[in-house]
This record gives sequence, C-alpha cells and structure tokens, in this order.
Amino acid sequence: MAVLEISARQFREKQKVFFEIADTGRQIVINRGEKQSYILAPFIQDDFIVTPELLAKLDAIRQQVRNGEYTECNTWEESKQFLDSL
Repeated sequence: MAVLEISARQFREKQKVFFEIADTGRQIVINRGEKQSYILAPFIQDDFIVTPELLAKLDAIRQQVRNGEYTECNTWEESKQFLDSL
C-alpha cells in the first residue's frame, strides 16, 4: 500500500476524509512547507501501555545482552545475512 502524501492545506480542508483513510491502515504524510512533514496514524492505546508482562520480557532481553547472547550487525549487509539465516 503506497504512502499518501498531502499538503497541510489539503489536510485542513478534508480532515475527516484523511482520518478515515488513516483508519484503514494507510500511511499519510502531511507536508508542511518544504522542510517539515508529519505522519498521520491512529493512536492505539494498547501499544503504549507498559504491562508487567512487557517489563518481564524487557528484563529477560537485558539479561541476554549482559550474557552476550545476541548478534551484532554493523552494516546493512550483515543485517541481511543474519535475517536470511533465520
């Protein structure tokens, strides 16, 4: 699905339409002048809640890093090679 780029003026004039498009999962980039852009995306409350389960997963990941149980990739090629090996 292609990214939809619009101007700030277009957004102001048809906000409801662009909110409905964003609700379908399509990315919308709002260009404000030549130097600044914004992404319109729905806010999903569950994506921003830190649960005890999430904290436990983060603790486990931190312990893996402390134990040296990770793969370090410093270039795009190394990252691609690692992902291809999975």
